[in-house]
Amino acid sequence: MKTIIKLIMMVLMSQTFAQNDAIEKEIMKLSKDKWQWMAEKDVDKLADLFHKDAQFVHMGGSWGTDRELAVIESGGIWYKKADIHEVTVNIIGSTAILLNRIDLLAEVGGNEVTNPFMVTEVYVHEANGWKLADLSFTRLLTRDN
Repeated sequence: MKTIIKLIMMVLMSQTFAQNDAIEKEIMKLSKDKWQWMAEKDVDKLADLFHKDAQFVHMGGSWGTDRELAVIESGGIWYKKADIHEVTVNIIGSTAILLNRIDLLAEVGGNEVTNPFMVTEVYVHEANGWKLADLSFTRLLTRDN
């Protein structure tokens, strides 16, 4: 009997790991696509991805979805290219937390800048799929700073 219970537990655990692996890959793809859509200023695709109540934290302040989309569309911040160095995903229930270590090439106020960031992306799963609920940039200190 103990052997059967152990076998059932192993099967259930392997299914859970496989499911989490698939979710992690899906979240990584969404994140990668998001960087591309931001570079292209594709606010239609971003509006579909961003939760209506999402928060965005930048070096210069924080705001909600409508303002973030307006900033991207106007070019106030143009996310030209994100060089992604590391990605980790942690699944907690119906929430996925993705961390990206990136070098971001952006144009801010007409000036091109590159900064190293740890970016936290929080995704929540709703009936219509995964939505980005939080995007926070933390500038990393390097030896060059």
